[in-house]
Amino acid sequence: MDTKFRTAKKAVVLTAVIGTLLLIAMEIANTLWVSKQIGIATDEAVSAVSSFYLEAMADRRAKSITNLIDDSFDEMEQAVSFIAGENIASQEELRNTLGVVKSLLGFNRFALVDEDNIVYTQYTTYTGRSRHDFLSEPEIKNRLISTVYLYGSSKQLCLVIPTPDLSIMGKRFKACFIQFDIDDIVNLLAFEDQGRTYYALYSNSGTNLSATELGPVISDHNLFEALKGIVSEDVREESCENFTNEAMGSLSFISGSAHETLCYVPIQGTGWEMAVLIRESVIQDQIHDISERYLVTGRNMILFTLVSALALCVVLMLQIRRLSNAELDAEKETSRTFRNMANTDSMTGVRNKHAYSENEAAVNRQIQAGELQKLAVVVCDINGLKLVNDLQGHAAGDQLIKDACALICDCFTHGAVYRVGGDEFVVLLQGKGYDTMHGVIDELNRKVEENIKNNAVVVSIGYSVLNREDQQLRDIFERADQMMYERKKQLKAMGALTSRL
Repeated sequence: MDTKFRTAKKAVVLTAVIGTLLLIAMEIANTLWVSKQIGIATDEAVSAVSSFYLEAMADRRAKSITNLIDDSFDEMEQAVSFIAGENIASQEELRNTLGVVKSLLGFNRFALVDEDNIVYTQYTTYTGRSRHDFLSEPEIKNRLISTVYLYGSSKQLCLVIPTPDLSIMGKRFKACFIQFDIDDIVNLLAFEDQGRTYYALYSNSGTNLSATELGPVISDHNLFEALKGIVSEDVREESCENFTNEAMGSLSFISGSAHETLCYVPIQGTGWEMAVLIRESVIQDQIHDISERYLVTGRNMILFTLVSALALCVVLMLQIRRLSNAELDAEKETSRTFRNMANTDSMTGVRNKHAYSENEAAVNRQIQAGELQKLAVVVCDINGLKLVNDLQGHAAGDQLIKDACALICDCFTHGAVYRVGGDEFVVLLQGKGYDTMHGVIDELNRKVEENIKNNAVVVSIGYSVLNREDQQLRDIFERADQMMYERKKQLKAMGALTSRL
């Protein structure tokens, strides 16, 4: 009986031990399998998220460059129209005009090319066929974009437009071109998340145009040369073909213990590719830690899985947040740039009506809060603009507007000048501008009265200052506007032009 009991007891213990060992083995095997599956799934998720954001960031920056190029082309067309209406009679006048356009638009180089391929710039003229590849064509019919390699490592973007209707000093001009440093473009594209996110501009041959490092491995070297030995030859050749065909693409590779993903997007018409690279080492380290902890703490597998999943979500959210913040900062910078353009009058370069309306709302709040003590509004109106437009053409009218703006700006050096209508300007005076207002206005009126005698630009002005009963800027403006109309009558009596003969 005892022997049978002991035998049965041993069988139960052995069964329990074997069963326990089997359960432990199954738990360990299950933990390892689950850890492996979670690692694979997480790697795929991280790769998908990284690729998505890389493509979005690269595409956004490529569009920023495309918009910059399109805006530059539009400004070139406006500049050519301006030059055509200047009635230039000498090379000195031409150079001065080119200098004015170059300064206003902020280009590194602004030049015209005549039908004999002679290039005219602000400072000199020279034969351009040997220095500019686009002049090898007998005729330029379309807009052209090219990359110019200067001495040393400096590179510039060259934009060309045909000018078939432009004739100066009896000579026909075939093209206009500008050049600006690629470094100026690079400064608009920088990321704040340095060390994890990198970018670079490349030519279709893989040459780094921006001189920025695309991660520690590729650095600022030729992309295709740097990829040798890092990715397979098939992947490298596919990337070369995509660059040649101006197509987008992506690739991944291992750098040490870091998994890196690279995405590139073409910038249409330039032969360039915008490349962005992200390092996933932090996320990958988290995944490895998860796997190690699963092996050590197998008995808490379910709880650990939940904690790990939560940790992974936090890591992904933090990474997404970092990427989103960098993208948001870039959008804010782009928005500020376009806002400045939206608030500037394209003809005169002073603030426009949109800028005045924005400032008016801010000033109204200050008036109502009692925060302003000294504020003056000067309303300026150009005499005879409609008559000049009707008799001499809009080119002459545009020049009259520019001359009037120059006169106003020269006098009100301490005021904010706005063009709020076709022939109307407003100047807001505070601080020193307010204190010197009467002397400046007297000087401006004196010049205007002399201009009547000399048949030059005539501007009627009226002004008013902030009173205690004023509730908004419009109250001051209306008094100044009424005074301006009284002044216009005085100038008419002195012989100034009006809108009618």
